[in-house]
Amino acid sequence: MNADTSERAGFASWTVVAAGAVRAGFGVVMALDAYLKWQPAFAEHYVGYLRNAALAQPRWLDAWFQGWLRLVESNPDFFISATRWIETLIAVGLLLGFARRFIYYGGAIFSLLIWSTAEGFSGPYTAGATNIGPALVYALVFVALAIFARLLGSTPYSVDYHLARRYPRWGSWVELAPPEVWRRPPAVIALRHQFAAVGAIAIALGLAVGTLRSAMNVPPPTPTNAAAAVTPLSLYNGLPVQQAHPARLPPLLGTGDSVGVTLIATDTTVEIANGVQYNAWTFNGTVPGPVLHVRQGQTVNVTFVNRGHMPHSIDFHAAEVAPSVAYRTIAVGETLQFSFLARTAGAFVYHCGTPPVLLHMGNGMYGVIIVDPATPLPPADVSYVLLESEWYTQHAGGTVMNGDYAKMLAGTPDEMVFNGEAFQYNDQPLTARTGQRVRWYVLNAGPNRTSAFHVIGSMFAAVYPDGDAAHALTGVSTYVIGPGQGVVLDTIMRESGDYPFVDHSMRAMTMGAVGTLRVGPAEGGG
Repeated sequence: MNADTSERAGFASWTVVAAGAVRAGFGVVMALDAYLKWQPAFAEHYVGYLRNAALAQPRWLDAWFQGWLRLVESNPDFFISATRWIETLIAVGLLLGFARRFIYYGGAIFSLLIWSTAEGFSGPYTAGATNIGPALVYALVFVALAIFARLLGSTPYSVDYHLARRYPRWGSWVELAPPEVWRRPPAVIALRHQFAAVGAIAIALGLAVGTLRSAMNVPPPTPTNAAAAVTPLSLYNGLPVQQAHPARLPPLLGTGDSVGVTLIATDTTVEIANGVQYNAWTFNGTVPGPVLHVRQGQTVNVTFVNRGHMPHSIDFHAAEVAPSVAYRTIAVGETLQFSFLARTAGAFVYHCGTPPVLLHMGNGMYGVIIVDPATPLPPADVSYVLLESEWYTQHAGGTVMNGDYAKMLAGTPDEMVFNGEAFQYNDQPLTARTGQRVRWYVLNAGPNRTSAFHVIGSMFAAVYPDGDAAHALTGVSTYVIGPGQGVVLDTIMRESGDYPFVDHSMRAMTMGAVGTLRVGPAEGGG
């Protein structure tokens, strides 16, 4: 044998071994995949895979997914069993090299079917999709194996090879190569190549088994889990907000000894990022609820009406009353009236106090009451009210979100915002002029996270932790505000320009708790 012939023989033997190793390694992967299909969780959530995949698909694909859903839901047990047995047979065929023509062609078709149904074509149509889908990769591997089999012919590392030697008709059924190719004797395979192939298969087996435990602990892709994975910021369209939530401090509700307040609990859809809506529980149809502005010493007469879909209540941090009387929960359609004396000046939160309070606040039931001190603070040229809060969401469909109580309990918000909507004051900046005293009433509704309020490029001229001038702090650049707490702060900008105001937790700022104060020159200035 000359050198050229020897080189060709070596290459042929190596490619035969490599093809066999790839087939067997892929068989290990498919065997583990089949094993997972036999777990109870697969049957429990089988229909959920399809419903999940159908979320956010374009209209022209609706008929495809709805057709499959109707078919599967008519007899889910049949499709569950069929999926399990098909994957098991494919895995056995790959590992043994048995019925390869049917395994390769059938595996490619089966994988494409999975990719186009349970994997929802893997995007870009599905919100939050980040890959092309493993089933599509599987289909390409099956096609590659079929090409190898056609080019290389028989491989002694398969049951098909030995059956075809004994029963030639079997070879004509299962071999993909022409008869003159698969009938010829296979190339002599060097021992080192065989050891290399066995080593590659062992590595594939080790990696696959090593990931099995993690795979079994992954939450099943039910519609609920999938909905929780889609965040409002992933749906955020990035376009400028056309109208921001009013931030200027409203005038006093009245100048007499008493004022009246009516708050109505309603279910309303609100915007939490531009182009993204949330099915909220609200006071008076907004999140946050209306800013109530009263004077220290006034009596506040509250009328609370429940027009929501469930029992609600109201809790004023500015009030000193018996909660069992004033803050009691009322049923849908009921009205509650009570009064309190605004004894203490400051910036206070009000919120729903019906258990679980976390759920009610997490869905938007909070607002602000400002109590001006009887002895006024230094006069401000402009005053703004900012209420920071968190949104915990799951995808309801399209660009609409619902609340996710599991995320609320875990304290893992999807957005942290000022006055209900992410980034709105970047698009619609608050305004002031140089030399003006800007008063900030900053509160933290939570319901879980602490805020660290900071105006970049500025120092607070005064901080009034309880709204009392006698307790003013100076020399403060960042002030920490706990859930349910409020503070009054003053700034005076010396130069024109844009001054970002942020929750100095970088995570919160990234998730929406950031805005801009645009400072222009003083009136009459250059």
